[in-house]
Amino acid sequence: MANPTYPVAIVAAEAPPRAKASNYPEPFASRMAGRRKHPLGDLFGLSNFGVNLTRLAPGAASALRHAHTKQDEFVYVLEGHPTLHTDEGRTRLAPGMCAGFRAGTGNGHRLINETDAEVVYLEVGDRTPGDEGSYPDDDLKAMLVDGGWTFVHKDGTPY
Repeated sequence: MANPTYPVAIVAAEAPPRAKASNYPEPFASRMAGRRKHPLGDLFGLSNFGVNLTRLAPGAASALRHAHTKQDEFVYVLEGHPTLHTDEGRTRLAPGMCAGFRAGTGNGHRLINETDAEVVYLEVGDRTPGDEGSYPDDDLKAMLVDGGWTFVHKDGTPY
């Protein structure tokens, strides 16, 4: 089997968007309308962590408010003024600002674009096996299984 060929470098803004807009089951997937993720790390064959260039249209959210058991996450704002929504409340961010979310804290987080201009940011997360995601505001639980997310209700019943 031949090794895949990866680019040396790309213009991040020209990376193709993720084929599927959201991995969430309905009724949650449709709540991600206006979010476009451009996977960057995958283009280079990175397997230990993921990097996405993410665009949020006005009114869009990065994700449901969530927390990971094993995955650290990091965001860096490139354009626009998203609102960071965490257990501490809402914090307005600006270009050049960043935020990190340590695994295992249980502190739910997401970005929301409450402005009329597009928001663009980089998101970085590791790919630690056995990770789970909790969603404090929704009846949803996520489990990382064989490199992909599986979603169930909080009581464990499948969607």
